[in-house]
Amino acid sequence: MDFIKAYLDLAVFGILGTMGFISLWITIERILFYRSINLQDYQHGALLNIDITKNLTALSIIGSNAPFVGLLGTVIGILITFYDMGQNQTIATGAIMTGLALALKATAVGIAIAIPSIMSYNALMRKVDVINSLYHVESSKNT
Repeated sequence: MDFIKAYLDLAVFGILGTMGFISLWITIERILFYRSINLQDYQHGALLNIDITKNLTALSIIGSNAPFVGLLGTVIGILITFYDMGQNQTIATGAIMTGLALALKATAVGIAIAIPSIMSYNALMRKVDVINSLYHVESSKNT
């Protein structure tokens, strides 16, 4: 139990930090790609769609699962708090509240990662729709 107690924050925040970094990286990469895209390079709309939706699934997965990673950290933190109380055989309100407050920070960080990830995903999906529409307009002009 001491091992879990010592490395819980490091593991949970390491995972959430990695998720946040990947989310930010995907968002920046997609924005730069969308700015540089040339619709005339694509002979077929399906190939365009494959390129413009690349990595968006990963962004959606991060946004939808970051709160669960945080919640897992919170649940394990609460279990540790109750375990410590049982080992000490005391019920101190201050210890309970401190332990619960510290455990809840993992959920807060998970939500803090999820909100911008989902916002980025939705904004990028809107850009995908616009690019697809522009492609179809360009295609209809050329026929």
